[in-house]
Amino acid sequence: MSLEAWNVCKSLGKPPHEIIHKASFKIQAGEFVSLRGRSGSGKSTLLYLLSTLDAPTSGEVLYFGKNVNHMSPQELRILRNQNLGFIFQFHYLLPELTALENVLMPARKTGAHLVKKDYARSLLEKFDLKDHMNHRPRELSGGQSQRVAVARALIMEPQFIFADEPTGSLDTQNSEKVFEIFQRINSDMKTTIVMVTHDEEFSRRAHRIIELVDGRVVRDLESGAQ
Repeated sequence: MSLEAWNVCKSLGKPPHEIIHKASFKIQAGEFVSLRGRSGSGKSTLLYLLSTLDAPTSGEVLYFGKNVNHMSPQELRILRNQNLGFIFQFHYLLPELTALENVLMPARKTGAHLVKKDYARSLLEKFDLKDHMNHRPRELSGGQSQRVAVARALIMEPQFIFADEPTGSLDTQNSEKVFEIFQRINSDMKTTIVMVTHDEEFSRRAHRIIELVDGRVVRDLESGAQ
């Protein structure tokens, strides 16, 4: 159940400007990986390439040994819906829906929302949102909204979670709560997590750090946090 990147490159503009240059590594099932680098180093771009939200200019991204560029639109849709979860800096909750309804949105796409309702409730309870399930985003704090977004990413029980600065807009206390949730789902559910963060402490608490400089992977090391 691995994710592989082989000589992945991404160029933008005319003339082409290379954002990612020949990134190659393998992420095993159950790893907690931090993508680290200065602003503009390409870490968010690389995350989008790994998560299939963007396509590389050249090179290969493989899930379970299959190149995503060779997948049909239906295969790619199934991969995203059933195996991948996404968390961003902003929660992007739908304002007209309750917390519970927002969590169930990915399941609604596949018609599984009724089956998943009890699981959605259990996730919100685990994330200390038992009394906020019927609240709409305007009635939630930023930290609470981000925890709802994490629950939404988990509702289909994906094998991979991709998080782009998930604590970037939160205060210290709420950042710690969200990061502890990440640690819990990684250890308890064996979910593979690939996270971009500007927080040096959170980066060190991942199992593995992949560091980028000017679009190139310059370090790939175990953090010692396991």
